[in-house]
Amino acid sequence: MKVNDVILQTVTKIVVFIIFTFAFYLFFAGHHDTGGGFIGGLMAASALVLLYLSYDIDTISKAIPINYRTLIGVGVSVSTLTGIGSILLGYPFLSHTFEYVDFPFFGEIELATSVLFEFGVLFTVVGGTLTIILSISEDV
Repeated sequence: MKVNDVILQTVTKIVVFIIFTFAFYLFFAGHHDTGGGFIGGLMAASALVLLYLSYDIDTISKAIPINYRTLIGVGVSVSTLTGIGSILLGYPFLSHTFEYVDFPFFGEIELATSVLFEFGVLFTVVGGTLTIILSISEDV
């Protein structure tokens, strides 16, 4: 018997957009307020898990062809390289700096090196979470 999940799949398309938007907000609010790469990564992973639950694993794997184990390695590498970059410039490990830059149409925006570190954390959390959940789902 074929199950008809039209309502679930329709609602999922809207909810996933909202969750990704909230994850984006949490990620960029992280170096000033509570949040950052970890909680933003968990929210992004929850949106992807919702997609995997609403649709078929094969369908989402074809639509998003990402090896999540590789994503973990990329995330850890990015986070580590931001720490090593500060050592190469003569500062202690994981020292971060920021600068205010004037962009056309947007005005003055703060650019911080901590965002690069948090980006690596986000990749690591999304990769780790989805690797665990997809591994569990493959068990019979």
